[in-house]
Amino acid sequence: MDMKYFAEMEAKIPHGKVRTRFAPSPTGYMHVGNLRTALYTWLIARNAGGTFILRIEDTDQGRLVEGATDVIYRTMAECGLNHDEGPDVGGPVAPYIQSQRRDTYGKYARLLVEKGGAYYCFCEKAESEEDSGDFNRAADPCRDIPFAVAQARVDAGEPFVIRQKIPADGTTTFHDAIFGDITVENNTLDDQVLLKRDGLPTYNFANVIDDHLMGITHVVRGSEYLSSAPKYNLLYEAFGWEIPTYVHCSPVMRDAQNKMSKRHGDPSYEDLKAHGYLTDAILNYVALLGWSPKGEHAEEEIFSLDKLAEVFDMTGISKSPAIFDIVKLDHFNAVYLRSMEPSTFAKVAEPYIRQSVKGNYDVAAIAGLLQARCEKLTEIPEKVDFFDNLPEYDVEFFTNKKSKTDPTVCKAMLEAAIPMLEALAIWDNDSIHDGLIALAEKLEVKNATLMWPVRIAAAGKMVTPGGAVEICQILGREETLRRLRLGLAKIG
Repeated sequence: MDMKYFAEMEAKIPHGKVRTRFAPSPTGYMHVGNLRTALYTWLIARNAGGTFILRIEDTDQGRLVEGATDVIYRTMAECGLNHDEGPDVGGPVAPYIQSQRRDTYGKYARLLVEKGGAYYCFCEKAESEEDSGDFNRAADPCRDIPFAVAQARVDAGEPFVIRQKIPADGTTTFHDAIFGDITVENNTLDDQVLLKRDGLPTYNFANVIDDHLMGITHVVRGSEYLSSAPKYNLLYEAFGWEIPTYVHCSPVMRDAQNKMSKRHGDPSYEDLKAHGYLTDAILNYVALLGWSPKGEHAEEEIFSLDKLAEVFDMTGISKSPAIFDIVKLDHFNAVYLRSMEPSTFAKVAEPYIRQSVKGNYDVAAIAGLLQARCEKLTEIPEKVDFFDNLPEYDVEFFTNKKSKTDPTVCKAMLEAAIPMLEALAIWDNDSIHDGLIALAEKLEVKNATLMWPVRIAAAGKMVTPGGAVEICQILGREETLRRLRLGLAKIG
């Protein structure tokens, strides 16, 4: 073989920096486990001042979903996980899409055959048989065909796959940053296919070749790949390459028994966004699914992306599976919503407010009522629907033990409140508030005894964001008085 090609490929490999890669397959959506892998991979690079690479692994052509690559780009951009190299921005080891590297894999597979780490296999075996997991370590009859004979059959056009030649005996030990040293018996490993009959590589081969040629120093992936790691090690060794640091992360579970999966309706990143969760809250929560900060930050749970990049340490990644708890995510989301600048919250909340409030009301004022009172943006429309349309409500709403009200008490309160509000010189929060407080004092009742019927009549709901004063101010004088008179009429 002409070794010049391989020497040129080696010369392109960047060295001297931490280099990590996120390598998703464009198969439809970004589930929570995938997002966590992307986040941890990005954090390892950023924490070390290294390079983060986006690579698209599309060798499994049968599973590709149209538009899925766009979902990957959009999710990464929204989450702030910017890549330094990738299909859209290029880089020193392009291309970054596996299907565009097809010739590379064939050359390296043939090189591995020459080095004795692989062999041509001419057996008729269905791919489904390969993937079924039914492993029987019967020696492949093609394994011992002399290289010259096998090469002649290849040259004559006979169909073949290239298989990895696993040592027949002995053990292979690999090191993982999370799980430590793991040793396996070589006779438990199969001679996996590296290059298929159509000339495309298998996932297991392509990612080793790409990781080496892209200079990847830290390989982050799910712990389900631990069983493949010995075979990866043997590939690196057969080529005479340096083995990267493996970082295998335990799965994200729906509960103690089941992994999260799209099939079971578990949410993707886009689903969580659609359900009213903020990107920053999702990222913060996902970071803590299987990782804990150490040292002075051990007791903290709220981290911006920049802060995570500063404090992230691989040794904080857990061996135990993490359980995705939507209630905990609700908590994080509420914290993030409440810590927003009011103007920013109003901007984010506006589309949700406008779903149910079409009238000419002050959106920023409505947002001000909501900010401390919602956990998810999707709760907003139902909370503020009374502004446009006073709902039908029961006269029993006027009865409240704590406020010491019943319909009779409320009738007297509304009869006093209507003329007072009608006579206010200025319609603003302070005037309405001061007027109602002074009226309660005049009537010799608790503030709540007056506020309750005013709020119920104005909103027609038992639970509202904001109290009587804020709601009346936003509704305006005319609409407030109309609703209070309707309330009075309802009591009769």
